[in-house]
Amino acid sequence: MVTTDKKLPIKMLNDRLLVHIPDREGERRSTGGIVIPATAQISKRLVWAEVVALGQNVRSAEVGDRVLFSPEDRYEVDVGGNDYIMLRERDLHAVAASRNEGSTGLYL
Repeated sequence: MVTTDKKLPIKMLNDRLLVHIPDREGERRSTGGIVIPATAQISKRLVWAEVVALGQNVRSAEVGDRVLFSPEDRYEVDVGGNDYIMLRERDLHAVAASRNEGSTGLYL
């Protein structure tokens, strides 16, 4: 068995996106200041993540955008010791970016 420490570049294919969910320690706070413990389960809650890489056929997002998706539509992958999530473009529910002109009036 031959092992090398040589790292290979990764190319995302087709309509795939590689995203990273920012680390949040334990509990969250509601806009009213109520503490929501990390153990609280919220069914069907969508998640925001940052786009790290994308395939050549992705049209609605760019690297650095924040995207909204369902945690049930994800595939987890380890790249270089970091955890990422692989998505298809059709699994996105929203894209948050400063270049969006026709927005809903909501801002992050």
